[in-house]
Amino acid sequence: MKLRNLVKDQWIEGDGDGRLLTSAVDGEPVAAISSDGLDFEAILDHARNVGGPNLRKLTFHERGDMLKALAKYLNEIKAEFYALSTSTGATKKDSWPDIDGGISTMFVFSSKGRREMPNDHVYLDGPPEIISRKGTFLGQHIYTPKLGAAIHINAFNFPCWGMLEKLAPTLLAGVPAIVKPASSTAYLTELMVRRMVESGILPKGSLQLICGGVGDLFDHLTCQDTIAFTGSKHTAEKLQLHPRVVSESVAFTAETDSLNMSILGPDATPGTEEFDLYIKEVTNEMVAKAGQKCTAIRRVIAPSEIAGEVVKALSTRLGEIRVGNPGLRDVDMGALASQGQRDEVRDRVRDLATEAEIVFGGADDFDVVDADREKGAFFMPTLLHCEKPLSSKAVHSVEAFGPVSTVLPYDNLDEAVELAKLGDGSLAGSIVTNDNRVARELVLGTAAFHGRMVVINRHCAAESTGHGSPLAHLVHGGPGRAGGGEEMGGVRGVLHYMQRTAIQGSPETLSAIGHRWIRGADETDPGVHPFRKTFEQLELGDTFRSEPKQVTLDDINHFAEFTGDTFYAHTDEEAAAKNPFFEGRVAHGYLIVSFAAGMFVDPDFGPVLANYGIDNLRFITPLNYDDSMTVRLTCKQKTLRGDSGYGEVRWDTEVTNQDDEIVAQYDVLTMVATNEHWESVR
Repeated sequence: MKLRNLVKDQWIEGDGDGRLLTSAVDGEPVAAISSDGLDFEAILDHARNVGGPNLRKLTFHERGDMLKALAKYLNEIKAEFYALSTSTGATKKDSWPDIDGGISTMFVFSSKGRREMPNDHVYLDGPPEIISRKGTFLGQHIYTPKLGAAIHINAFNFPCWGMLEKLAPTLLAGVPAIVKPASSTAYLTELMVRRMVESGILPKGSLQLICGGVGDLFDHLTCQDTIAFTGSKHTAEKLQLHPRVVSESVAFTAETDSLNMSILGPDATPGTEEFDLYIKEVTNEMVAKAGQKCTAIRRVIAPSEIAGEVVKALSTRLGEIRVGNPGLRDVDMGALASQGQRDEVRDRVRDLATEAEIVFGGADDFDVVDADREKGAFFMPTLLHCEKPLSSKAVHSVEAFGPVSTVLPYDNLDEAVELAKLGDGSLAGSIVTNDNRVARELVLGTAAFHGRMVVINRHCAAESTGHGSPLAHLVHGGPGRAGGGEEMGGVRGVLHYMQRTAIQGSPETLSAIGHRWIRGADETDPGVHPFRKTFEQLELGDTFRSEPKQVTLDDINHFAEFTGDTFYAHTDEEAAAKNPFFEGRVAHGYLIVSFAAGMFVDPDFGPVLANYGIDNLRFITPLNYDDSMTVRLTCKQKTLRGDSGYGEVRWDTEVTNQDDEIVAQYDVLTMVATNEHWESVR
């Protein structure tokens, strides 16, 4: 079977016979791959001129719904992906983070888009900046989708998750993607893309696939394009120095080599729960995906006095690992992705062995369950021990991308920190300790060298995601050797594919651009109380102003007695006067908010369905007894909640006293019925 490329919404074979891809298990042919003859400039043009406009028509919420629908579809047919994943050398357990993990990432970004981003085309970054004396000229940071294409170059070890973790935030941002999977496992990526296209969920031009090399693609990049790369540091540096990438300042995110470490705390001695957790975690990280994980533990940093016990315990656990046909239930570790990858790991182990002793594994002759060791790409789990890690170089610079780790002893926490930093930047580090003081010292000493750190002990182990599991909610990336980039990390991962722009203008203009009313913009008298208007009828700027209300000492006393809030500032005149913020007894802040609610509310049955919270509450000026308060309520922002029959309306609320001084500011959040829903229930 020859893999096809998805180009301009058509499946096209590359020219020639292509490169033969073989099974990691038995060496038999799986597919051929070629991108020769493709018009890469046309691929980019299609993404920019078809995919981009189609995606940008949709709001963030609509794109989130699209991701959810696609994730549900893939979840229903995932058995097909699991079946093919075996050819990559992965066990069913190995395939779970790749397939289910990738689908889960899409669900997370779908939720992030619909819950944390507006149902709009513009993402507002923070509050407006007041940059003029009278407030007639403001600044506002906004994010809008870049008008180019996102080039995703992925690694061989996670052919599904590696694609989906980049694709989900890209599509949510409103940017089309051109995916280039690593050749050796591209057949699994191609199958998933084929099914995604067949679903009919994705807009035309939003996704294209290149199975093979990228030809002259980079020669046609512009400043509106982005590159997200996962692979070797050497290749990343080569791509980053491409003349077009440099001249156009193309955004480039790299996730590269990573000699991840895990530190065993000095309190975690043999016999403790933490010691057992550590041995289990290191073993899992060595064996999962046959060690072919960018986040796998390569450097096992343990106290010198128990390093021998760590070696012994790990060797015992590794000796129980069954290597063989990944399709069998009783096999713990499958094959590496290819024979070439196996040979590469062998070479790197030889490099490590110049400074460290092989204490387990390292043999070419070992038992393999239901498979031919020579035809498949099998490699024995291998553990090394370096007695003098501070004066060694290879253990901190050579990555054997397979089931290989090295034990590095330390004499004190300062040494542990120094060893951790010698990796020159990692994706993930972990600490196993039940001493939180140790955890803090190690984190503060090493966090700057890691993209993510996990502290594991008996209290969280049962629910911990472990050392090496990236999560869509959190940053995936790391400094230095790890590439210096960031992926995922919630909404922040979406913004990578968008342009941050500072917009300056009047409050009215900025309100119109961002679809969020800003103080100083026009206030509109809607003619009726705004609570009488449906979601569609409400306009930004619709304002209600209350009549003044005097707050008496009896009001304050009653509120104190009724609520139990007898804080001295509200109940003791002499004590309150000694407070630098007050001149005497003042109204409770929550009394002010409570009174304000009664002053602006329309109590009759109407389109407002519920009040579900207050944001950004601040008390500015104390309200003394016998002062008056007035409330202004302005429609600030509207967010339709899909086809639920209602939308969220955010109201800018301001309480002032008789001198027009601001007493309190906050946002009131309500759910307001749509026209259709209101007509059905009124």
